Formats: sequence, C-alpha cells, structure tokens
Amino acid sequence: MPDSFKPFPRAGLALDPIHVGAGGSRLGRVDNTIVRDPVTRVPKIPGSSLAGVFRAYAAMAKGKYPDCAGQGQPRNNGSGGHCGKADCPICTVFGFARGNAGGFAGLAAFSDGHALLFPVATREGPVWVTCPTALRVIETLRVFPDVTEDAVHRRQAAQQLLNLGWLMLPVKASPNGWPDVPGEIKKLGVPDYIRDRIGVISDKLFSHVVNSNLEVRTSVSIDPTTGTAEEGALFTYEALPRGTVLLWDVTCRNPGHFKVDGSAVGAVTTADAVHDVVACAHSYLEHLGIGGMGTRGMGRFRVLGSGAAGGGKK
Repeated sequence: MPDSFKPFPRAGLALDPIHVGAGGSRLGRVDNTIVRDPVTRVPKIPGSSLAGVFRAYAAMAKGKYPDCAGQGQPRNNGSGGHCGKADCPICTVFGFARGNAGGFAGLAAFSDGHALLFPVATREGPVWVTCPTALRVIETLRVFPDVTEDAVHRRQAAQQLLNLGWLMLPVKASPNGWPDVPGEIKKLGVPDYIRDRIGVISDKLFSHVVNSNLEVRTSVSIDPTTGTAEEGALFTYEALPRGTVLLWDVTCRNPGHFKVDGSAVGAVTTADAVHDVVACAHSYLEHLGIGGMGTRGMGRFRVLGSGAAGGGKK
C-alpha cells in the first residue's frame, strides 16, 4: 500500500523585500505592518498566501489561468469558475469550490513560511542569524540544544565582538557536540555565501533582532495635476529584507485515496506527481513574486534546491 502522504520541505530566498500585509493600518512605527507569528512575533508568510500564489502561477504554467485559479466562483452568467474535473491538475492538487454544491479539499497542503535565516548588517558585512526554535523545524535538527547566552555562536569565532544592527554581542565558537548547522542547511539548497556567514543566537534575542532590522519604506501619493506629493498621503510599510531565507513544508497526499465526483483522480497518480504540479510555479515566483507592493520593487522569491519544473511562460 503506498504511503498516504509525503512531505516536501522547501526553502526560499527573498530576491527582493517581501511584504505580506497584516491588513489595515496599525498604531506604531509603521502604518502597514506584515504578518507575524502570534507567539514568537517573528514575521512569516502564511500558508494561505503561499497556496494562493502557487495555485495562480501553476495555473499559468498549465494553461488553466484564470478560470481554475483564484476563488473560482462562476460569473453571474454561469461561465468561468473552477472546472472541478478529475483530470484537471490545478483543481485536484489545489482543490476547488462550488458553493452549495460542495468541492474538493485538494491534494497539496502548505505550512506557514517561517524565517530560518535572517540577514543583519554588521561591521564585517551581512551575517545571517537564526535560533534554536527556527532550526528545529528542520527534521535533522529537532534536538538542537537551547541557547541561553546573550552571544552570537559561530562555527569560527574570529573576533570577540559583533554588532547585529544596533546590538553589540560577544562572539563564541559553536560548542562541541552541536549539530552541523551549515551542513544540514546545505541540503535545502541554501547557497554557500550564506552558509559561511551564519550566527546562532537565543530565541529571545532572535525576535528582537529580526523586528529591529526589517526594511521600512516610506511612500507618498503624487497629485497628477501638480506632480508633487499629495497632502496627507504619506505612509510607511515594512518588509522582510532581501536575502531572508524562509522554510515551509508542502504535504502531498496520495491521490489514490480520493475521488472527485465519484471518479478517481486522473490528473496525478502519486504524491511526487502532486508536488511536480506545485513546482510548476517556482520559476514564476522568481519573476512575478509574492505578497504586496509588487510595483514598488518587492516580492521576487526564489525556491531553493529545485529545478523550477515546468518553467516557461503562458
């Protein structure tokens, strides 16, 4: 009997700052904030955001855009909407809705994208920081020890002090017995220039360092008649900086366990085939991006350790 599901850990690198907004304005240092984990307060990309953009780009790659992308509700005249066919790779992999007529949950499930490695400006150039909680998401690092010291742990402690933005911390060599963090991260496809500049800090410091080093931009609306800034139209927004590495899981279900309108799923037959459909979106993410503020130089995102299956443009 084939396995009921198969997880695919995926890592992605922000090629531009990424803004996945929390919705509306907030009182604080910025008007438009990004989504954060409610416990750690570390910014993340919700699984729903990943699923939505992957669906749209996979539909483009498979020639099923726009009807099988998006919410998929038919137009007032009854045309359009999700086709809901057992041989449609988009509707079977990502699911579909048919109002009161029911639907299909989909064969691919996305976890939230959590920050694994966060770039911080230092006097020796960018250093990518992480923490035990972030590393334990990786299966081979689930028993990573706690870090209680207010210090930066690096594979080689070449200097005594290092600034992480405004915060100055002592540098210590990674203790004996620690897992090979750069080696395990390499399996995710993270480039060498990042793996060679990793620092591990405590969970309590990680949230402060990340939130203190987000990119914050200011924009203003322009009055088309005068070509100058419109009064009262100034606003600020934050984003994960370029170079952030995020980690998420795509869990692919065995199509043989499901039926669509009483018919066996014909578009995909294995969990690997389900992931192949998801991977069709990889090359599109690298050019069309994810999140908001796409017209302001944000959003491009590269999925690491993949061949960007199904590339090309539709």
